[in-house]
Parts: sequence; structure tokens; C-alpha cells
Amino acid sequence: MPSPANTPGLRDNHTRGTVADFLKEKIQKGSDLSVVSAYFTIYAYDALKEFLDGINHLDFLFGEPSFINRLDPNKTEKKSFVINDDGLELANKLQQKRVAKECADWIERKVDIKTIKQSNLLHGKMYHVATGGVEDAILGSSNFTVRGLGLGDGDNNIELNLIVDGNRDRQELKQWFDELWSSPTLVEDVKQDVLNYLKQLYENNTPEFIYYKTLFHIFEKFLGDAGKTDADLGKTSLFETGVWKALFEFQKDGAKGAINKILRHNGCIIADSVGLGKTYEALAVMKYFELKNERVLVLCPKKLRDNWTVYQANSRLNPFVADRFRYDVLSHTDLSRDTGTTGDINLATLNWGNYDLIVIDESHNFRNNTPGKRDDAGNIIRKSRYQRLMDDIIKSGVRTKVLLLSATPVNNDLKDLRNQIYFLTEGRATPSQNPLASPVSKRP
Repeated sequence: MPSPANTPGLRDNHTRGTVADFLKEKIQKGSDLSVVSAYFTIYAYDALKEFLDGINHLDFLFGEPSFINRLDPNKTEKKSFVINDDGLELANKLQQKRVAKECADWIERKVDIKTIKQSNLLHGKMYHVATGGVEDAILGSSNFTVRGLGLGDGDNNIELNLIVDGNRDRQELKQWFDELWSSPTLVEDVKQDVLNYLKQLYENNTPEFIYYKTLFHIFEKFLGDAGKTDADLGKTSLFETGVWKALFEFQKDGAKGAINKILRHNGCIIADSVGLGKTYEALAVMKYFELKNERVLVLCPKKLRDNWTVYQANSRLNPFVADRFRYDVLSHTDLSRDTGTTGDINLATLNWGNYDLIVIDESHNFRNNTPGKRDDAGNIIRKSRYQRLMDDIIKSGVRTKVLLLSATPVNNDLKDLRNQIYFLTEGRATPSQNPLASPVSKRP
């Protein structure tokens, strides 16, 4: 790379010298700096630490205010106060705590920081150095980052910066900066915001704080959705039903989560372990959709049929008789029949495709997408139960939502789960309709 002496006017971090070389040459002990940049990184400070620690003062003006509202350390690529630089070695990044503390101490002692209030108002970057009455300046496209200043290891940005070589121009540039810096309508002080942010990076936190913060980030979306779901459920009379009042709090959370996932993903799996009340949770979900005047079908193993029909009966054995459940109940084996009756349902005349919600109990029984019987010509003679469920209930007629119940949704491998989730997506597995997005509801 040519030295700055061979490139008197331009600094591009490529073939015409770097902005960092310019700053190293001009910054001296006791210098006063004025900088405009959309970005600031602690690693750029660290790379220039031996020069910056000796200055008298720095006024740093953010040309983009977005960092104020984006101080989340997990979103460093989306805010102006960026702590990471692309291309840094892992060894450098592991120094974050030390660098953040040293940078914060330096800012506390020698730096004032302001930002433009309006986004996309100020473009361009500037570095002005004043030492003992001598002024130097460079302006162009380089941000205060490792790559922007040309401090990277062979992967710098190609920038376009011009050294200001006239005294009058340098003075006018400083006057322009001072006018912006002192304007209460255009800029605001954010030094404390930056220091507070840096404190998050170097401050030691208790294990308890880390534990609760981890839980918050894991369940943040769930908590947000739960609030919205409460508002939606409150528009119905679900909270007044007997089945809802019979649920424990963890079951209510499960039912809310299932309803939210069904509305968002067209289906859900409640995969709680045996004895945690999947049936009651499912009944609450079913009652929600019944209250919206939707038709519900329960598809269960034949041996469990009585477990579901009891909640329909006008009987003292029904703990929720006042809820007046009206769902239909069919057995898994009924998918192999075209005639006959199940309870008071005539299979020959049943409109299989007219269910808004289907609840599949023991859904792991459909873990295998078993092909149907075919004749010698390859034509399907009889559909398998899986195919009948998919073709005649899920894909036919009205759009069918699906609630799967299973304590063991995976028996052998993840294909078991995939084949069940295909009911939610009507057999689609394209990236835009990913069946494994997040429809599984299984609490620890």
C-alpha cells in the first residue's frame, strides 16, 4: 500500500493510504478533535488507543441517531453505536470486556458525544484535528470503525476521503461543525446513553441476573403473544366456561399458547407428558373455536372414544355439562370406512371436509405416511388412514386447523414429527411455509 506521502490528497484504505495513517500522523498529545461519523466502535478506539489517550478533548457527533433506540447488545449490526467490526479475529472479540471498560473510562474523561436528532439528515464523515493552533482535516466516507479507518487485516472498506489542505477551508469546516454541535434543535447530548450501554458490556452481573435475563429472552415472544391472546380470548366468554375454570395456571398458559399457534401457524402440537392434562387443555382450545361458531372434530383411537364423548353428554358424569360441547367424535379406524355409523354419525353421508378444527388425539399413530393399496396399474384402490385424513379432511372443503395431542410425538426419528406436522401445512414443506417453524407447544 502506498504511504501517505505518496498520496497527498486521497485516502481510500486501498491503494492511496488509510484514514488511520492520517490520524496517527496528525493526532498529538494535547490535540482537540472534532469528528462526525455514523458509527463508532470500541475496537477502532482500541486500535488508536496510544494516540487517542493523549488528546485533550474530542467532540464526537453521530450523523445517524438510530443507535439511541437500539442499544440491545444482541443487535449490534443494526445500530450506530456498533461494538463489533466485521472481519475481526475471535481473539480480538474476546477482548470486548477490557476494551469496553477502557473506552468508557476514556469517554468519561475526554469525550463529549452528541447525535443528530433526525434520521437521514446528515451524510458524510469528517475528522478535524487541532494542535497548538495548527489545524488538519479530512472528510469523505470513512466511519469510525476498524474497516472504515483502514485498520483491518487486508479486508478494509474501499473509501473515498479527501484531505482538506487549505487553512481557510479547514477553519470553515470547523465553523460548520461548531454550528451543528451547538444547535439545540438539530442535536442532543447522548454521552450518558453511550456510557450506560458500554457498562452493559464490561460490568459483572450476578448469576441470578443472567439466569432471569436468559429466561426473558427465551420467553419474550411468548409473553408478548400471551398478552395479545388474553385480549382476543376476552372477547369471547371462554374465561367464564367451566373447562377454563377447571384448568391449573400452567394449563391455561398451554391452552393460550396453543390457540395462538393455531391462529398463526394453522395448527399446534400439545406434547405435554402423560398426566399433565392434555385433554382438558384441548377442550379449552376447542371451546374457544366453538364459541366462534366453528365446527370441531375429535379423531381419537377407538379405545379412547368414551374419554371424549363424556364431555358431550347431558349426564351427571360430565363435569362440563353447562359448557354444552357440540364437537363430533370419530375413531382413527373410521378413516378406513366409507359406510356404517359411529355414534349418531352416518359415515356414508358425512361431509368430511367441513370441519374448521380437527383435534387428533394420540397423533403419533399418524407418524408414518403409509401409502394406500394400489392395483397392478398403479391406481389407488384404497387410501391409507393417513391419506384419507390428509385428502378428505385437511385438504378438502373449508380451511382446516389442526390440534395434535401426543406425549410421544417422536418415536424413532424426526420423520415421525414431520409427518404429523404436514397436517398443519397440508403436506407442504417449502421454505416459505416451513412446517417446523414453531408450532410445537411443550413446556418444561
